[in-house]
Amino acid sequence: MAKLQLQNLQKKYRADVIPVKDISLEIDDGEFLTLLGPSGCGKSTLLRLIAGLEPATKGQVIIGGKNVNKTAPGDRNMAMVFQSYALYPHMTAAENIATALKLRKMPETEIKRRVEQAAVKLELGNLLDRKPGQMSGGQRQRVALARALVRDPEVFLLDEPLSNLDALLREQVRAQMKQLFKEQNKPVVYVTHDQTEAMTLSTKVAVLNKGMIQQLDPPSRIYSHPANEFVASFVGSPQMNLLDLPCKNDSAGNNRDRIILSSCVALMGRRYCFKLPTNLENIENVVFGIRPEDVCLANSESEATIVGQAYLVEQLGKDNLVSLKIKDSDIIIRALLPSDRDWQDKTIPLTILPNKIHWFDIETGDRLN
Repeated sequence: MAKLQLQNLQKKYRADVIPVKDISLEIDDGEFLTLLGPSGCGKSTLLRLIAGLEPATKGQVIIGGKNVNKTAPGDRNMAMVFQSYALYPHMTAAENIATALKLRKMPETEIKRRVEQAAVKLELGNLLDRKPGQMSGGQRQRVALARALVRDPEVFLLDEPLSNLDALLREQVRAQMKQLFKEQNKPVVYVTHDQTEAMTLSTKVAVLNKGMIQQLDPPSRIYSHPANEFVASFVGSPQMNLLDLPCKNDSAGNNRDRIILSSCVALMGRRYCFKLPTNLENIENVVFGIRPEDVCLANSESEATIVGQAYLVEQLGKDNLVSLKIKDSDIIIRALLPSDRDWQDKTIPLTILPNKIHWFDIETGDRLN
């Protein structure tokens, strides 16, 4: 079993430049871990530390129980797929795929068998005699994947391999990759800033920011239960509504157990209030989070929680992303509404699903519920 472990891994260039800060995690056989985050968050540097292309300042990279910090990249038995494909332009697809096997001085018959086997899996049979310049981006990417596959490594590393492909090709290659690595049953570490790739490919996602893991969980947990305000804002499209709001006593003067979305009066004479979790009743201010897909049309005026004036409508196909200004306030909220109606400049009564509300600490950004 070739478990990949990172223990307190750090990369420091100088005192104020630390792209990777004390990262520890484990990836078992068959697990697909995606390192997800914005540009400059440290995900590619972390991948290079695992591969041995950069020396770690501190910490350990362990494969199958063995510390490989001092092992050369070529001896770590890892296969890496680069963003730029990194194919030799003067070689055919078959020659590119076989490169690492020839360096190992593997018998020609075994090289041929492995190349043909990978070509079948990635539908490259009629492309093996072509050079990279004669292939499309998607075909070149599949050749790069085949080159990694034939090595039969202990760990697969992929650095934004789909970023150079158009949307349609990206979707096709992504589906192939998911099935391919499921069959390999090896640890996979995948770097991307594209959350769709992270959510569809992964068994686990590590969301990184400023060199630190913000959350490490299955994709569904990352989406439904973000650990902090950063994860909530980064994961999900359209982006979650995040509002800094005061907590006040309700109209009956009871304990501070409600959050006020707006100071105006609702349709039925109620304030726009939402009940806080009981453990937060003494908090002064809070970040209120709700995803646009959880802001729904009210079925009747009596159900309305908030009323907004639509000032921007973005067409997304099945739905429209509607930006609304809450009546008598400066609060802006976005909702996903059906595309079969004209929402522009309309006054729209909305309801928010209480069990879909996320609460975050206004100072630390940490999740509160």
